[in-house]
Amino acid sequence: MSHATDGHGTRARATETKFVVDPVLGEAIRAWARGQLAPDPHGAGTFDDQYRTASVYFDTDEYDVFYRRGSFARSKYRVRRYGRTDVVFLERKLARPGLVAKRRTEIPFDAFARAGQPGPAADGTAEDASRAPGRWFHRRLEVRGLKPVCQVSYLRTARVGMTGRGPVRVTLDEDVRALPADELTFSGQAGTPVLAAGIIVELKYSGEMPHEFLALVEQFALVPRPASKYRLSVVALGYAPPSALRSVVETA
Repeated sequence: MSHATDGHGTRARATETKFVVDPVLGEAIRAWARGQLAPDPHGAGTFDDQYRTASVYFDTDEYDVFYRRGSFARSKYRVRRYGRTDVVFLERKLARPGLVAKRRTEIPFDAFARAGQPGPAADGTAEDASRAPGRWFHRRLEVRGLKPVCQVSYLRTARVGMTGRGPVRVTLDEDVRALPADELTFSGQAGTPVLAAGIIVELKYSGEMPHEFLALVEQFALVPRPASKYRLSVVALGYAPPSALRSVVETA
């Protein structure tokens, strides 16, 4: 989970292991996490560790990202908003088995639909589009022919901590819902349930799995299972048949 700034946002890398569990097991894992780790700094609620998040995902007209075709196989592009905050994050997520690299740029919520486009600077002069925050994101969308496809939202519980092998993070995502999206905007509608009776648990760490997580996996007999909220949402919305999920490897 190293971080670096490149002038256009931040970059982070982490090893990530996912599990899909039922609500009863999910509650047991949540209790373990609350007993072992600290609440996420941005969390709220009774335990200061929950927040709702929504992401708009992008794909081509042929759903090349969904089907993992060619150079689209490893990357996803999305715009993410946490709750009703006044900022959003433009993200590119690169994944290969067990390892995720993310690039993200934070911009004001009221500007994200025109991020990277020419506009007036604070002094009234024309802004240099090539230097505008988020321009890299919009350029990638243009070059790769990516358009908004769906909005995915869920309730997240997040706990963080430090181990002998570095920082760790546990998240539990539930009430996952999907909405069609054909433009850069966020909807407040409830959406279609994606995992009605499932919770996605993610363990994030650097390098080898720390002993604390090994103990967690052993205690609850957890079996890793890929779970892509985006791909599950595409199927839930009827854009692809359920059988399509068996023909591609699911990633975050």
